[in-house]
Amino acid sequence: EAELEVGQQSVLAEWIDYNGHMNVAYYVLAFDRGVDEFMYQMGITPEYLETEKSSTFTLEMHINYLQELHLDNPIRLTCQLLDADSKRVHYFLRMFHAEEGYLAATSEQMMIHVSLESRRSSPFPSGVSNVIDQMMVAHKALPFPDQAGRKMGIRRG
Repeated sequence: EAELEVGQQSVLAEWIDYNGHMNVAYYVLAFDRGVDEFMYQMGITPEYLETEKSSTFTLEMHINYLQELHLDNPIRLTCQLLDADSKRVHYFLRMFHAEEGYLAATSEQMMIHVSLESRRSSPFPSGVSNVIDQMMVAHKALPFPDQAGRKMGIRRG
């Protein structure tokens, strides 16, 4: 089974920094647009927010910057589910140069389902949890990403 396709974008002029490449902050923005598409595929749409009075919040994010992206480069995002429970999803996004195919960056994230009324965590409703379960089954066979689960630190000798 393959990772989820979660959108294509292009590097915009305002995303370029003084080093002449895509600024770190805009990787977060581009990944977040991919998360929006992932949520849509799970069934968490603007209508869902309105009717269920619930959404997801990001708890944690780890980004690896692997290869530069430049102005107008086309990017493609994929998403792989790593784990899930009744309230949380642990997932891994990959950002590729859409034409040259190289892996430019990765983002490991954890989201939690939240009631927008109480602002507290709440279980996914069955319709969404069933979709997540199906995605998890499909992604169990995928290899665990090299960049996932890392601890940051300076390696010594």
